[in-house]
This record gives sequence, C-alpha cells and structure tokens, in this order.
Amino acid sequence: MMEVFGVSATLLATFTGFGLLIGILFGFFGMGGSFLVTPALLVMGYEPNVAVGSGLAFVFGTSVIATLKHRDLGQVDYKLGVLMIAGTTAGIEVGKIGLEYLQHIGLAGSVVSVAYVLLLGGIGAFVTRESLKGSDDDGGLEHDVDEDADIDDADIPDIAQKIQSYRIPPMMSLRGGFEVSLWMILLVAFATGLLSGFLGVGGGFIRMPALFYLIGVPVPVAVGTDLFEIVFSGGIGSFLYAQSGAVDLSIVVPLLAGSALGARLGAAATSLVEEEDIKVYFGVMLLLGAVAVAIREVGNAIQMPVLDTVSLVIILGAALLVSGAVSYSAVRELRDEAADRPVATDA
Repeated sequence: MMEVFGVSATLLATFTGFGLLIGILFGFFGMGGSFLVTPALLVMGYEPNVAVGSGLAFVFGTSVIATLKHRDLGQVDYKLGVLMIAGTTAGIEVGKIGLEYLQHIGLAGSVVSVAYVLLLGGIGAFVTRESLKGSDDDGGLEHDVDEDADIDDADIPDIAQKIQSYRIPPMMSLRGGFEVSLWMILLVAFATGLLSGFLGVGGGFIRMPALFYLIGVPVPVAVGTDLFEIVFSGGIGSFLYAQSGAVDLSIVVPLLAGSALGARLGAAATSLVEEEDIKVYFGVMLLLGAVAVAIREVGNAIQMPVLDTVSLVIILGAALLVSGAVSYSAVRELRDEAADRPVATDA
C-alpha cells in the first residue's frame, strides 16, 4: 500500500475527509472537535495521551481558521471573549479541584459520566425545544450584527433579559447595542468554566448556548466569540501535550488540511442559514452525542467493548448527518437568493 511520510495513503485520506466533516461543524457551531476526534483515535488504537494531545492540536488549528472567517463576517466580540476567558479560567480551576476530590474518594468516573450525559442531553433537549417553539417566527436575529444596532427584546431569551436587567456597574456594551453588567458576564463565564473543568471537556457545547440564552448574544456572534476563546484554550492545551511528545503530526496535519476548508464553509454557513435552524441542528447534535456517550458508559459498566464502536458510529453518523444538513441548508439559501435576484434584461 502506498505510504506518505510513513502513513498509508488510505489513512491520510480518511483523516482529511474526517477533518473536512468536523471543520464544517466546528465553524458552524463553535464546538470543539475533540469530542469527535479523541474517541475516534482511541477506537483506532492510539494511546490516550496521543489521542487527547492530537485532538487538542487539531482543535487549536481549526479554531484559528474558523475564527478568522467569523472575524471577516463581523461575528466576533473580542471584548466579551476576553472577559469570558478570564471567568472561564477561574471556573476551570475550581472544577478541577472538585474533580480531584471525587477521584480521591473513588467516585470521579461514575459521577462525571452521569453528569456529562445529563448535561449534554439536557442542553440538547432545551435548545431543540426552544428553537422548534420559535420556528414559526419570521426568522431570528440578523446575521450581520452591528455593534450599534438595537436588538428587539422579542429576540432575546427571557433569562438573558433578566440578567441584562441587573444594572450592577460597571456595565459593558456588547455587539448588538445592549449592555450587561461585567459581574453577570464573569458569573456566567465562571459557571461554564466550572462545568468544563469538572467534566474535563473544552466546553464549547456549554459556552455557545450560555452566550445566547444567558447573556443574549446573537447566535452567529456567540459562535464566533466561542471560537475566539477556543483559540486560547486549545493553544495552551496542545502546547502542554506537545512538550511531552503526545502530539502526532501524522494525525494532525491531514485533519487540519481537511478542516481548513470545512471550517470556512461552516463559518460562512452561519451567515446564510436561519438562526432557528442553527439552534435545531445544534440541539440534535448534542442529543445524539448524549446517546453515544451513554451507550459507551453502559458498555464500560457491563464490560462490552463492542458498545464503544457503536458509540463511535453514532457520533460519526450524527456528525455526517448534521454537517450534511448544514451544507444543504446553506446551498438552499444561496439558490433562493439567486432566484430572488432580478434578472437583467437587454434594453
């Protein structure tokens, strides 16, 4: 079999295609691809530290690509991103302390697994229900979010309106023309960081809905700002793993080659696809992820390794299904725009 740099051409093609798939999801949702890459590498037989380290390196590279595209679309709130990084970092440290305590008393594995499934499934069900409930409206917020443009209160979730009502100085002006107390932003960031540190995950699936449902940030900007945060968390994580030699470039390079295109396609799709559709796809992705994780944990509990493969198939199937739906929706929107465009006639 033909090899390139000591790796089979088939494996390189597989990683490149996988990278394209994850890149679309990553750019569209702002979710870290490690929740897909790491379990796939583990099932393929890579050592856990290599699977995690290479996954983080891939996430870092993809987040840079996707963030640049969202920046071009005006969908990154840097001020909010820096504040979220500060609050999230503190939360992660506290979450790690809680996790270490559970490890000390021997309950970490079971508690984290149950919490992960409940959180993933709970957020997925909530987002899906809310988006379907609002799908009869005329569409969501505008995709091209102006910093000085006012957002209709009807477009802001009730919880976010409540949080915005607490006028505790200093107040921060965010993209969309609204203000939120600095302390409210840091509190939300700390809470998401706490969950992220406790569960040992990147937290993209927590932060993106938190930015929209708790702070009131428009979904496209929530995705772009979340990706901006992941640049830092993924960069630090991959650097630490690289120091111990746990980043395999024969994995990371082809994954990044595929995701370079996928991430930009996914990011561009957020400016085309209806906001309610984005939330539906996000919710379905999380629900299927919760099912996959639950099946894997059941397999570990009853000593059935085959359920690990079933779990991976569900995750990959979900990724393929949702990325296909995203691509189809974007193409459909482009076709509709082209059809609505007036046809030039000769004088």
